[in-house]
Formats: sequence, C-alpha cells, structure tokens
Amino acid sequence: MLSTYDLGVVGGGIVGLATAFRLMERRPGASLILFEKEDTLAAHQTGHNSGVLHSGLYYKPGSEKARLSVEGLRQMTAFCKEHQIPHETCGKVVVATSQEELPRLDALWERGQANGLLGLRKLGPEQIREIEPHAAGIAGIHVPQEGIVDYSAVARKLADLIRSRGGEVRLGCKVARIKRNASTQVIETNRGELQTRSVVVCAGLHSDRLVRAAGDLPQARIIPFRGEYYKIKPAKQHLVRNLIYPVPDPKFPFLGVHFTRLIHGGIEAGPNAVLAFSREGYRWSAFNALDLAGSLAYPGLWRFLLANPSLCGYEIRRSLSRAEFARSLRKLVPEIQADDLEPGGAGVRAQAMWRSGKLVEDFHFEGSRGVLHVVNAPSPAATAALAIGQHIAEKMTGA
Repeated sequence: MLSTYDLGVVGGGIVGLATAFRLMERRPGASLILFEKEDTLAAHQTGHNSGVLHSGLYYKPGSEKARLSVEGLRQMTAFCKEHQIPHETCGKVVVATSQEELPRLDALWERGQANGLLGLRKLGPEQIREIEPHAAGIAGIHVPQEGIVDYSAVARKLADLIRSRGGEVRLGCKVARIKRNASTQVIETNRGELQTRSVVVCAGLHSDRLVRAAGDLPQARIIPFRGEYYKIKPAKQHLVRNLIYPVPDPKFPFLGVHFTRLIHGGIEAGPNAVLAFSREGYRWSAFNALDLAGSLAYPGLWRFLLANPSLCGYEIRRSLSRAEFARSLRKLVPEIQADDLEPGGAGVRAQAMWRSGKLVEDFHFEGSRGVLHVVNAPSPAATAALAIGQHIAEKMTGA
C-alpha cells in the first residue's frame, strides 16, 4: 500500500511554496506533501534573483502577468509586513535617454495606468535628478510602489507555515515520473513512490521535462538564459539610491541592464542574457551535455537566434567584457567606469519558448486530469508568487 496524500506540489522555489501555502489555506485539514530535489529550498531562480518587488508596469494589460503582478505585489508586501521579512518600498525610476525612447516611455505610462498602478508620476530631467542625482535621462516615470525584498526569507517562512499547518516538505526528493491512475497520481521519486489525489508541478528550469514525466507533450520548451550581475564597489555606491531601469527596447526580448539596491546592502548592476550551457549553469564553465543538446536540438532556439543575431552576439561580447558591460551601464548612470565594478552573482531564467522562436510572454499553465504544470513563470513570478498560488489553488479546488 502506497502512502496517499490529498495534495502534492513539486518544486521548492517560491512559486511551489506559495502554491502549497494557498492550497492549505483553501483546504484546511487536507494532507499535503511538497517535493524539492535539492537539499535546500529556493536553490535556483528564487535564490539567485535580485530581489525586486515588481509593480506590473511592463506587462500587457489583461495578461496573467499584469493581473497577478499587481495583485501579487499587494499580497507579497502584506505578507512581509505580517511576518517581519526584510523588505522596503523604495520606488524606482524608468528613464528615457534619447528622443526615440520617448514614445516607448509614453506606452509604458499607458500600461501602468491600465494595470492600475498607484502614484505613477512623469518626470523631467530635473525631477529625475531629485530622485536619482547621478542618473541620466531626458524624461522618466517614477514608480513608487516598487521595492526590494529577501525572497529566500519569504520562501523559508512559507515552508515554516506549511509545516505548522500539517504539510510535509520533503527535501532531497527528486520526482522522476508521475503516473495517472483512475483517481490518484502515483509520484515516483528517488526516495520511493507515493500517491496524491492531485498534484501541482512548479519545476521552474525543468518544468517542460516534468510535463513529459507526467506522460504529456509540452507545448513549449524551456531554454535557459543566464543573467550575470556586477556589484558596484563601495566607493561608488552613492551613484545609485534605489532602482534605475531603462525603457525596454521592443527589439530585445529581455528588459536590459539596470541598477538595483539590495535589501541587505550594496548595489547590483545587470543582468545581461546569454544562453546557458546547463539549466543550472551559473557560469560559462558550467556544462551539461543533455541540457545543451536539448536546447540546440530545438528548432525554436535556432529561429530565435536567426531573428536576433546582432543582439545575441552583443550579449556574449558584453558577458566577456567588463568594459563593454560598464559602457552599457553608463547609458543610465554616466559616471560608472569599468573599475567601479566587481563580479556579482548570476541567475538562470527558465524561459519557455515556442517552436516559432518566440518567447512565451505570459505565465503559462498546462495539464489535465488532476495534474497542473506551471510551465512558464519567469520574472515577475517571485513578486506574484502568492497571487499565482491563489490562482492555482482556485483552479485545483474548483473555485
């Protein structure tokens, strides 16, 4: 006889933990088990991001990202206040540095208004300098709701709350297969088998593989992109007060390098975006033959590379050159020099991609018959985690 639980969650990142937390809120008394393959929680995307509380400024109105980011920011801020988790609503500025960026800045303003952001303010050059004295910019937007947080601390608190309500968090437990029976899901792991009546898979960098492990074909493929950061040396940290972001370039599928004040001190600059040779590859030397072969065999990646050749080449050059990285940062803060930078951390973004070569822009869910997969949940998923968890809990409980 296999042990049987009412609910299962695969993945001990912030989305998996928030989902388990919300499921236990909606199903008090239900038995729940969460599987995490690593020996620690928040070991990958959650523990390697820069800790920004995103407001929902960038996302298409009506999208899941827009709705869940706005609601998620409210929920995450309230959660941090309730549980005394380090966070700060410090605000950020988005700056346009050329005339050609002004229409895109106006479009951001319209999106922010449509998404219900509070307190947005248009800025001229003098107003930008009042907030960030060393920032460049001919125009900007002040986003007062944005902030910074310790997402690893959020993850640890969520795990504590899950355990306190009777849930089980099983570390070092890798899920290899999910088999559907008539009324249960048999979960095969490196530590044996058990059953759950339903399961949510929040596997991040391996989310498409877990779709296959459940007997289905994923609609999109995870392509890992590494984002590398530099830290600003202490003598030059006065150049940045809080958060300074560029106006996104529609030709570039990612946001672009920016400046972030960290919740525990220091200033981080980045990230760039280069193809990772391993789904958990946080440096150039990290190589996994299976991961790289899977990426290179996917037609969508080649279509993406052919559509963006100069951009991909520049990202590699900037990754290998501190001087080039500094040059791109000077667009936002002209006083930054290469000698002001020292190596920082890196993260790997679990970015789902269609076979067409287009990135999956919104949060993306797949599944049926008692199994729900969170296939695409890159930034702002950490900010939105509690709202994503609530959304999933409602789906799984029929609300």
